[in-house]
Amino acid sequence: MSPETARRRWRRLPVNVRDLPLGLLFLVASFLPGLRGHGTQVGDLPTRPFDALAVVVLGLECLPLAVRRRWPLVCLALVSCGFALDQLRGYHSAAGSTLPLVLISAGSHLERHRRPAVVLLSVAYVPLATGLSLRGSGGETPEEFVTFFLVLALAWGAGAWLRSTRITEAERRERIAARTRAAERNRIARELHDVVTHHVTAMVVQAEAARYLTAAPERLDRSLAAVGDTGRRAIADLRHLLDLLNPDHGTSDVDGERDSPGPGGPGTGTGTGTDVSDGAEPRSPAVGRFLTLVEQTRRAGQPVDFGEEGTPAVSAGSADLVAYRVVQEALTNALKYAHGSRTSVQVRHGEREITVEVGTDGSGSRSAAASVGGGGGRGLTGLRDRVHVLGGDFSAGPGTDGGFTVRARIPGSPS
Repeated sequence: MSPETARRRWRRLPVNVRDLPLGLLFLVASFLPGLRGHGTQVGDLPTRPFDALAVVVLGLECLPLAVRRRWPLVCLALVSCGFALDQLRGYHSAAGSTLPLVLISAGSHLERHRRPAVVLLSVAYVPLATGLSLRGSGGETPEEFVTFFLVLALAWGAGAWLRSTRITEAERRERIAARTRAAERNRIARELHDVVTHHVTAMVVQAEAARYLTAAPERLDRSLAAVGDTGRRAIADLRHLLDLLNPDHGTSDVDGERDSPGPGGPGTGTGTGTDVSDGAEPRSPAVGRFLTLVEQTRRAGQPVDFGEEGTPAVSAGSADLVAYRVVQEALTNALKYAHGSRTSVQVRHGEREITVEVGTDGSGSRSAAASVGGGGGRGLTGLRDRVHVLGGDFSAGPGTDGGFTVRARIPGSPS
């Protein structure tokens, strides 16, 4: 059995089982001849040999350590009683050293009745010190009793500090988890916005155009076919997003095969999406997806000029996906707010970055102020955040010809 396996099995045991060996260790040590009579000693009573009562006292001091984290108050009460009997009877066993340890543990793990426990223990120490002083020979001074009390108080304080540190760390982790959840929700919202808005906008525009093609059956059939194709593409992209939310996403199915991505988006099963070999999550669109976006927009009636320069990197990390989303969002807004305007899409693949520029000339059915930018809503804000996270530059604003232009420079992952 490897050490790591042994540690995992040990952690799976109940906490009282894991704490019991420490108590047994102190119990065995108390009976060792070399340690007998050399334990904690308060007062000036002579050391007494062990008798039948000593076994009970040692049990009270050692065995409750098994519940020091599960029932800290019970453990503290039993060990305190055992310690008092140990000192009053003069056993002075090694088990007396468990009291500071129990105080540290109680200060760290006791959740309720903390103040009453401190007050009660402090008050109980007074008759113990008085009894030890009256039964002893007077060798123990009041200052020494006070010093021992301060040692016990320090042990409790150490436990309280550990508890405070643990709570602070738990709160810090909860804040991090909350921020992570919020960031993930925002990421999912951006993905849904990009996918749903683009495809639904294209379907709406195509459906509106089909209303005026009733006299041309062939053109009407092509228009309706484009609507159906766009809908299927939207379903495929949404299915991919839902797959990413599935905890088992990326694992083999019952046939030992993974879904292969397709043209409608990764995971659609038709062959032009991102490679998901080695179980990698299909995050980035494949080469050629920009042209797919352009063709879909053209079928919706938007004139688009497309140009792509350079060779796409084998692995650009998240830059591919972000560049794809910039083009997708810009074309969606062109359909919504500048329908009919001449639109230009330029994508340049550099050695270390991808540059995207999408603009309209302002000649369409809407005003230039509401062209590709779409009023600067969730879409552009999400794109700006995506690009800035990767250390890139993003800008969106009116052009000199009355249109609107979106530009993005997206650094790729280092090779």
